[in-house]
Amino acid sequence: MHVLVSGAGIAGSALAALLLARGHRVTVVESAPGPRPGGQAVDVRGPALEVMDRLGLGARMRAARTVMRGMSVVAPDGTELTSTTETTLTGGPIGTPDVEILRDDLAAMLADAAAGTEWCFGDRVAALDDDRVRLASGRTCEPDVVVGADGLRSAVGRLAGLVDDDCLRPLGSHLAVYTMPNVFGLDRWQTFCRFPDGMAGLYTARENREVRVNLGFEGDVEYDHRDVAAQKRMIVDAFADRGWWVPRMLEGLAGADDFYLAPMTQVVAQRWSTGRTVLLGDAAWCTTPLSGQGTTLALVGAHLLAHELDARPVTEAFAAYERRMRPVAEADQRLALENSERVARMMTDAGQVVADSDEHWSATSAATTLTLP
Repeated sequence: MHVLVSGAGIAGSALAALLLARGHRVTVVESAPGPRPGGQAVDVRGPALEVMDRLGLGARMRAARTVMRGMSVVAPDGTELTSTTETTLTGGPIGTPDVEILRDDLAAMLADAAAGTEWCFGDRVAALDDDRVRLASGRTCEPDVVVGADGLRSAVGRLAGLVDDDCLRPLGSHLAVYTMPNVFGLDRWQTFCRFPDGMAGLYTARENREVRVNLGFEGDVEYDHRDVAAQKRMIVDAFADRGWWVPRMLEGLAGADDFYLAPMTQVVAQRWSTGRTVLLGDAAWCTTPLSGQGTTLALVGAHLLAHELDARPVTEAFAAYERRMRPVAEADQRLALENSERVARMMTDAGQVVADSDEHWSATSAATTLTLP
């Protein structure tokens, strides 16, 4: 079959690699001019580890893991409230088989595994007709399957009538992430500061040369996801006059070319497919980073969709894929709601970091006990 995938993120690239391995032809269309840089550390857990092994990427992935020594929580005046080498806020208990890895490292591995794909960067799906797809560049093609792996506000999902604004479930908070030099002296460490209406945190990357900054805040605000300059100004305004290392973190914002800001918003779609079009990853079920499971779900979903497309007629394959994935995705959406309260509790009562983090990741693992075909 010829499968057109909209979106070159984790879900789209993984699906491309898995379909190519099964002998299908794949075209990936991505609106960005090239692979997107940066991103936060993401987690590969449970059955997603097996997906990476089946792609032949397991050893490479494990060699690139973040290898954190631990974490600390501080007060706005810089006073350390707690410190632990047993767990981290982003990755959970240290020493488990789960792998925490930088998003851009994982994406690069998946793109390498999908080297036979036709990549169309700087383009996007503009129209879905009965028998053809028209791209914004004017190009048309007639794929057998169209996959929307294009994120929270999926253009493919909207063109196909699968999602609209009513499918979005805002959780009331927002997260900005970007890279800057490690001017903080951290050594394989992450540290977080809780403010009354948000959070600031950072963790090391690239052999301690860099840190990935996380700035989270609460509120019902709107912004143009394409206007990065305006988003940066909004972050500066939101975190002005904060204590701790925040002023130095804001100094690194101006030169960050991988900055992104996103609302913590879930996608609750009534169905994931229609005709020859199907949704995958955040486009179908965005759980938000609060679930700790977005990457795992993307990899597992890509594997299940590739398997079903290889085994059944298209409409039957879509139905089988959704039957397997929907209960897991919905469980992790519920987990994200619980984790929102749990993380706030951890940050407010720092002494509960270890106990609550262990509880968090035990629940996460239970939510993805899915056996791969």
